[in-house]
Amino acid sequence: MENSTIWWLVAGGAIVLELLSGTVYLLLLATGFAAAAVAAHMGANTVMQLIVAAVVGVGAVLVWYAVQRRRPAAPPTQENRDINLDIGETIQIEAWNPDGTASVRYRGAQWTVVQRAGRSPSTGEHRVVEVIGSRLVVEKT
Repeated sequence: MENSTIWWLVAGGAIVLELLSGTVYLLLLATGFAAAAVAAHMGANTVMQLIVAAVVGVGAVLVWYAVQRRRPAAPPTQENRDINLDIGETIQIEAWNPDGTASVRYRGAQWTVVQRAGRSPSTGEHRVVEVIGSRLVVEKT
């Protein structure tokens, strides 16, 4: 069997494992295996194929790692608008209870509302900044 065929099979196997694992790193290593297959097609010897696979695969992983480090960290789940579409929505609060909560009708259901820490309760329009269980954490807009 040709070396290039072996490299293509290894690259394909890495892609299959990638699909099963759900990470991106095996896909990046598969690019190194594919580069080694191309090097084999170009007539490189086995040592050169291994070097190409290592340099391209590990290089791709290092570049991916550097790109990920530059991205800002995602906010916690309960404050992340990508996960919870209630974040950023506005609600109208008519009155606050003595215990510091309010009850509002929002999206067809009754919700308990609490003011964000360090803020004093006031009536009017508020923006949802966090969802904790069935409680909306709000701040005055």
